[in-house]
Amino acid sequence: MRVWRQLAAFVEQHGAAALIGVHDVKGSAPREKDARMVVRPDGAFHGTIGGGQLEFLMLDIAREMLQQGRGPARIVDQALGPDLGQCCGGRVKILIETFDGRDLDDIASLAAAEDKGRRFDVECRMEEGRVRRELASEADVGPGSEWRETHGEERTPVLLFGAGHVGRALVLALAPLPFAVRWLDDREDAFPSHVPANAAAVRMRSPEAEIAEAKPESLILVMTHDHPLDMAITAAALSRGFPYVGLIGSATKRARFEKRFRELGLPRERIGALVCPIGIAGIKDKDPAVIAASVVVQLLQVRERPLDRNLSPPAVAGGTELP
Repeated sequence: MRVWRQLAAFVEQHGAAALIGVHDVKGSAPREKDARMVVRPDGAFHGTIGGGQLEFLMLDIAREMLQQGRGPARIVDQALGPDLGQCCGGRVKILIETFDGRDLDDIASLAAAEDKGRRFDVECRMEEGRVRRELASEADVGPGSEWRETHGEERTPVLLFGAGHVGRALVLALAPLPFAVRWLDDREDAFPSHVPANAAAVRMRSPEAEIAEAKPESLILVMTHDHPLDMAITAAALSRGFPYVGLIGSATKRARFEKRFRELGLPRERIGALVCPIGIAGIKDKDPAVIAASVVVQLLQVRERPLDRNLSPPAVAGGTELP
């Protein structure tokens, strides 16, 4: 979640905003350290620290602080026991801060760091009751710093070949998730007029070049309007050995493609890494939105695995069959 960009928008639009963050966790808790949410003066918010009574209580505190105007930060030490109506059993410290127009320059620098699309560390210290943040070096917490926070998010790159019905449904399903989608099609006017912020619609000129220039950790999805084009893209992607190469189609299509890949000399282990049909097993509905949901679950599972080059297919391979 890009909290600083959202915080800047709230301050610019509403004059003030609060930031609620999980500062420390002991034992079981709804969210991890550095989970955050941003709150407007009217109580509307973006993000979550886990929901439930803990979140409701922190929202009440944040609104009260906003009513009092920009002031000192507050750390709330809260047990997650019966008194809160939650049975997590752990304990959290929640950091709540308020901001207004005077903070926009500092917020902007952190928002710019977020916009680079990767995680980054910030060294923090208290100055006159407010948190002072500076971008951290690679070293341990520096002199004068009291603690370190992690901000930003790692977006896994996805190359999605094809802007048909399933491609469109997939782009929408991936929109709120930690992926950066490069959406490719060689047809004129193939894309809708609006695409999500985490997707870039690109008129494809050379699929081979797209594969060659993709990051090693990219996840590849192939669902173009043309089977020979599908085959060329898939063969190039398997040759690179990406963590996930998914091809829309049936078991019959896979068998035909595998035969051609063997003729092209692709190693057996790379052919075996192909995911076709795509999506998790057990879902038979062929509605584009259902296929997209199934595939997104599969991509999230792959995303959790450490990047390796063993070329083994995902354990969940074998989903919805299409011609």
